[in-house]
Amino acid sequence: MASYALILAAIAAFAISAASGCFIVPFLRRLHFGQTIRESGPTWHKKKQGTPTMGGFCFILGSTLGVGFAWFSLMFNLPEVLEGSSGLNMLLCMATAFAFGLVGFLDDFVKVALKRNLGLRAWQKLVMQLLIATCFLVGLKVTGSFTTLIILPFFGAVDFGPLYYPLAILLIIFMVNAVNLTDGIDGLATSVTFVVMLGYMILTSFLGFYHLSLYASALAAACAGFLIWNFYPAKTFMGDTGSMFLGGAVTAMAFCMGRPELLLFMGFVYICEAGSVVIQRIYYKVTHGKRIFKMTPIHHSFELSGWSEVRIDFTFAFVALVFVLLGILFVYVN
Repeated sequence: MASYALILAAIAAFAISAASGCFIVPFLRRLHFGQTIRESGPTWHKKKQGTPTMGGFCFILGSTLGVGFAWFSLMFNLPEVLEGSSGLNMLLCMATAFAFGLVGFLDDFVKVALKRNLGLRAWQKLVMQLLIATCFLVGLKVTGSFTTLIILPFFGAVDFGPLYYPLAILLIIFMVNAVNLTDGIDGLATSVTFVVMLGYMILTSFLGFYHLSLYASALAAACAGFLIWNFYPAKTFMGDTGSMFLGGAVTAMAFCMGRPELLLFMGFVYICEAGSVVIQRIYYKVTHGKRIFKMTPIHHSFELSGWSEVRIDFTFAFVALVFVLLGILFVYVN
């Protein structure tokens, strides 16, 4: 794909994501769509009570319009680039991100509009996520991107056969919720996803998924634009609307490339966040009340150890960068 399209998508996505905050954040504030801080979190987070949530609309709008501008530019200047099934892959990836974002929006809406602090019930979210994950796998079959053959580190190519279907659905749901759990302090999920999307942009370009690289470029830039509003001290939170949208995009990107194993690298930080919650709960039950971490997700444990939110953001983003580079190396040697 012409490099100018990637640049155009990035510039447009960054500008729209950053500028839209000037309208979206005050609008959310007027609607009194403020975040409710749970008692289970660090006590000093109480000062964030009422901060506008659902700010994820900024990067959703920015990334979507950024791709749109680049797409129309290519349509008039290099229409041959848009030919083939790669475009369907990108649309499937975007649709999946939107679908998970819709679940997040419903969860946020129940919290802030209906004043039910915990949002949707767990079974309601699970049913919707199962439906989306299943439809996504069907979409992969339609676009010809579906494969049960996975290249695993140290094991090489492994064909999971029929076992692939339940494992893929479990992985999709786990990763989407892992990104959601990462959104626990100002700027964390945004900065980590910015790094991850830069990695995806490189990988999709290298593997020839040109349309996906367009989307990755737009999402990375949109996250950067949103950091203006979301970095510490945050003027708005992305909410489940934004975190589940990003979770859908991060997960769908790897599957649409036919390389879901890349989530081991691209999603390493998210996996650690969700893994810390799982380990803590299991250990707590087995030992009848003892804990391994001070608090989970694990970024809260670092907070309780005296780390500032800014330090956590930069450290986690750096760790994400290291594993993104390892993922790129893994693809290169395989």
